[in-house]
Amino acid sequence: MKVGLRCISCILNRGYLQIQEATDDKSLQFKTLSAVLGFLAEEFKPTANPADLGTKRDRLIRKITGNPDPYEQKKQLSNKKALEVVPLARSIISKETSPEQRFRKACLSAIVGNIIEFDLPDNPFKFADLEGLIQQAENDLALDEIPKIFSKAEKAKSVLYLTDNAGEVALDTLLVQELKNLGAHVTVGVKDGPVLNDATLEDAKTVGMDKVADRVMSTGSDSVGLFPEECSGEFLELYNSADLVVAKGMGHAETLTELELPVPHALLLRTKCSTVANHFSVSTGKNIAKLLH
Repeated sequence: MKVGLRCISCILNRGYLQIQEATDDKSLQFKTLSAVLGFLAEEFKPTANPADLGTKRDRLIRKITGNPDPYEQKKQLSNKKALEVVPLARSIISKETSPEQRFRKACLSAIVGNIIEFDLPDNPFKFADLEGLIQQAENDLALDEIPKIFSKAEKAKSVLYLTDNAGEVALDTLLVQELKNLGAHVTVGVKDGPVLNDATLEDAKTVGMDKVADRVMSTGSDSVGLFPEECSGEFLELYNSADLVVAKGMGHAETLTELELPVPHALLLRTKCSTVANHFSVSTGKNIAKLLH
């Protein structure tokens, strides 16, 4: 997926807001923002990938401000608030008797969790919205390939589950459990270090993912989305040998659509910006379940 014109306002705005989260030092804020502007002047081109630009921007901000995790407090709050709605999502799933319908409801809950992201102009998110969004998840489903994904999942012996945001990862535990109920060995991949509000190993443990998944591991990279060239050899071995990869969020959609995929990939996300929404030919604020490969 390539950048659109809309991306520049988002990338720059997120950088500006993230710098404010990272430091109160006005001179350091100005220095960091100037560096981000210079970086974008060089690298914002029609051939650029939005996740790549976001990754480089965040690394630059962390380096200059000296703050290793500008979103740390918001991530902690996200985990707390998401755990509060997990019982509702679990009750919706538990009412279904067939494995396929349980899987469907778990997918929808996991997709709704993807709305937990900050500083996106097209995503006016509030934690108070979570319960209602979970209950209306089916109505917001604009691209529905869950039946195809289920067909792959019920035959899979090994599944690699790539998480996106903190908070969201709490709702991911419900889908990981359903994948295990289908007989799969599920490995969950998290970011190696802070980037945006993405989940790390600490977030996964906070929401109990380590008690649900067969294994939780780092990808070896702190990138937005997935760039195989940055990942560890151990992770890549699992990635290339899995029967199914479940990839959460826009960053994974932005990067995986650029790759030759070794195995089937299920993309589960919320369209929180017009560039991603246009790629899937839907409007913003919609739920997407897409099977690649």
